[in-house]
Formats: sequence, structure tokens, C-alpha cells
Amino acid sequence: MSTTADETRLMTPGELRGERDGEGAGGRFAWLVSLREALDKPLTSYYLLLGASALLLTIGLIMVLSASSVYSYRFNDGDSYAVVRRQLMWLLIGLPAAFVASRLPLGFISVWVYVLSLVLLFLTIFLGREINGNRNWLGVGPLQMQPSEVAKLALILWAATVYANKERRLGNLHQLVVPVVPGMFLATGLVVAGRDLGTALVFGAILMGMLWVVGAPMRFFVLIFAVVGTIAAGFAVTDGERWARLTTFMDPFADFHDTGWQPAHGLYALSSGGWFGQGIGASQQKWGDLPEAHTDFIFAVLGEELGLVGTLLVVGLFLTIAFAALRVARCTENPFVRYATFGIVVWLLGQMMINVGMVLALLPVIGVPLPLVSYGGSSLLPSLAALGLLIGFARREPEAARALAARRRSRSTGVSAGRVS
Repeated sequence: MSTTADETRLMTPGELRGERDGEGAGGRFAWLVSLREALDKPLTSYYLLLGASALLLTIGLIMVLSASSVYSYRFNDGDSYAVVRRQLMWLLIGLPAAFVASRLPLGFISVWVYVLSLVLLFLTIFLGREINGNRNWLGVGPLQMQPSEVAKLALILWAATVYANKERRLGNLHQLVVPVVPGMFLATGLVVAGRDLGTALVFGAILMGMLWVVGAPMRFFVLIFAVVGTIAAGFAVTDGERWARLTTFMDPFADFHDTGWQPAHGLYALSSGGWFGQGIGASQQKWGDLPEAHTDFIFAVLGEELGLVGTLLVVGLFLTIAFAALRVARCTENPFVRYATFGIVVWLLGQMMINVGMVLALLPVIGVPLPLVSYGGSSLLPSLAALGLLIGFARREPEAARALAARRRSRSTGVSAGRVS
């Protein structure tokens, strides 16, 4: 068998080095190729949502146990587990609710969800209980809830339903504004009447997110910023405590023994955590120095016990949920899924950023909990329902639905074959 001169020519040293460099580069970036292949699989968004949500809930339950143990021992007759048992109860109630939400037909959502939330917010103004200066709790016997937490999800679903029904008319400015913007302002006004400025800011973020995703002009965002800023400034000026918080949040040590006490001890907790933390249960600030250690400032205890690595893990899990959800929103052809998904992402991610900003003394302390991590059934249940909806949206993606159906068929075939054998 004859060969040509080109086939038998020896490679030069330069060509050999180039081939080795190419193989090395391929080896170095092989993980990127594998990552891209994994992300391109039809069930990637579904599993990312499931995994990140499960990890956040697990971390949250562990941190509630740790952060609340001293508080619970003091105020529950020596029972260090009273608070975490209640959180576990809410979690066991919320998981079935999330499962049901993931299976709900898309047409189930209606204007009545929004109307119910308005009724609850209205009742809170007159019948609500005042806690920490805010009248945002509605109690029935021993049970109490925050209707504003339920209203966050209700507003998103209502606005998504309205915009989905108006999909082909959203180029008209009137159709884009009415009734969503007045409806959101009405709900925000009811919350502000209860002096809950933190929730009002979250409502404002949700409204801006919904307007952005439907293509509202930039002047609307300027208007909303102006309105929200005016309301916030008005409440701050007329309330001495809020004004003190606004003027000292950048330097909480300037008023260490008064309005700066909570954010200062939050910074103490974070700074003492280092890279890897003091260890679960080893927080010192939860022994009475840090108010609301298991609720609004649980991120500070998390940083003290799990360190910078733990805080970045929690933030990364929220970003993972946002990434997976936005993949679903980008790929779907259903306008309701697109708008509802984006609204839920703005809510959860925005509230996480506000809470972390409070703990880092980058924002004033305005009483916003960390979703899925802070203690409280009023916050946990709507968040779980929202995640259930996102997981349901991911399951309904055409390729994901086909993959799940194929997996069920293969399992049933395997079971049938096992019975025959």
C-alpha cells in the first residue's frame, strides 16, 4: 500500500507544541462544554428550582433553630425548640400548598385573589394588631398573620392575568396603565396606612418589575420613583424613630445605644464570622444583643455561624432560582407564565436584596424578612406557593413535559417487566 510524502512527513516541533496546546486548552475548558450540555437539557430549570429551593428551606430551618434557641428558651418556659417547631409546622403546611400550586391549571387565577388581598389589607387597618410600631398583623384567636405577605403574591398573579389578557393591546398606554397601576397604588396605600413602609417598598419594586417586563416607557419609572420617594420621605419626616434610622443607617455606631443598636450588632455578627464562621449554634450575638435574630436579622446570625462562604451560598441559591425562573420566562409562549414568573423573581430577589442591605447597613432597617429563611408562617407560605407555581411552570415547558412523560413511561415499563419476570 503506497503513501504520499505529505502523509509520511514528520511534524515540526512548532506543530507538535501547537497540537499539545490545543489539547490542553480543550482539557481546561471541557468543564464549560459539560456545563453547557447540562444547562441545555430540558429538565434543567425544573431541577435547579427544586434543588435551590430545598437547600434554602433546609438552611433556613437550621438557622431558625440556632438563631431562636436563646429567645425561645427565655420566653417559652425553658423550651429552646418552641420557635423552630412552629416554623417546622408552617413548613409542613406550606409544602403541600406548593405541590398544589405547581399542579394548578393556569386559568385558575382570577381577579378574586386580588380582591381578597385588598379586603384583608383593609381589615388590618381597623382590626389589626400593632407590633413594633406597624399595624400589619391580623389576628383570629391565637393565630395571627400578615395579609401584606399574601398580597405580594396576589398582586403579581392579578397583574399577570390582566396583562396576559391584554397581550395584544399593551402598545396602548391606557391599556398598560389601567387597571394595574391604580390597583397597585391602592394596595400600597392600604399598607402605608398601617405604617408598614418596608412592604410598601416591596410593592413598589413589584410594580416597576411588572411595568418593565411589559415594555412601559421610562417616564413611568421616573414617576414611580418620585411617588415612592415622596411617600417614604413624608413618613420619615413625620416619625422621629424612622427619621433617626434613615439618618444613622450608614453609620450605626453614631447612635450605638439607640437606633444604631440593631444594625451595629448585625455588623458585629458578620465581622466575627470570618470566612467559614464560628460554627452552627456558636453565635454570640443571638444571646440578647441582636434584636429579631431569627426574623429580620437572621442573615447576620447566618454570617456569624457559617461565615462569608455561608452568606454567599444563600445569595447564590437565590440567584440560581432567579436564573432558572427567567429561563422559563424566556422560553415560554404563554404570556401569563412570562409575566407571573418575572414578577415572582422581582419579589423574591428584591426582598432578599433589601434584607441583606439592611444587615450590611447599606439600607435603613425597615422590617423586611429574608424569604424562605427568616422565621414566620406569613412569609413562608406565600413564598412556598410562589415557588410551587414556578416549578409548575417549569414542568409545563413542552420539552420538559415530554421528558417527564418519557421517564414515567420507562418506569412503568420497568415495573411491568419486573412483575412479568
